[in-house]
Amino acid sequence: MTGFNQLFFSVYSFYKTTYKKKASTIALFYISLLQISLVLLLGSFFAAFFKQMHVETLTSGNAWTLFIVISIFIYFKNWISYNGRNRMIINAKLSKKKKLGYNIILLWLLPIASTALSIILLRSFL
Repeated sequence: MTGFNQLFFSVYSFYKTTYKKKASTIALFYISLLQISLVLLLGSFFAAFFKQMHVETLTSGNAWTLFIVISIFIYFKNWISYNGRNRMIINAKLSKKKKLGYNIILLWLLPIASTALSIILLRSFL
């Protein structure tokens, strides 16, 4: 069981009581946004690192194109993995364990903080 699965089902279980049909979509959007923001943070870190080391690997346009392709791949990977039978299997595994009580505000602050850090890295080093 990965940490992303636990975060997905924390968001899913929070919104399941309020929005019964949209809870899966909201949780899918959240986990995709979190993973995409982490990829952006990692990419901006490596861009700043390579800029400091004077290494010319990718142009800026190619890097943004690669980021968009990776983002689309992440969304579809999550869509396939968190819909249908696979989600029910993971939900059954998590329902046997102790409930994880993550604060929903802190969960939504994770992708925002990650995106803010990546913007700070991009602005200061590039």
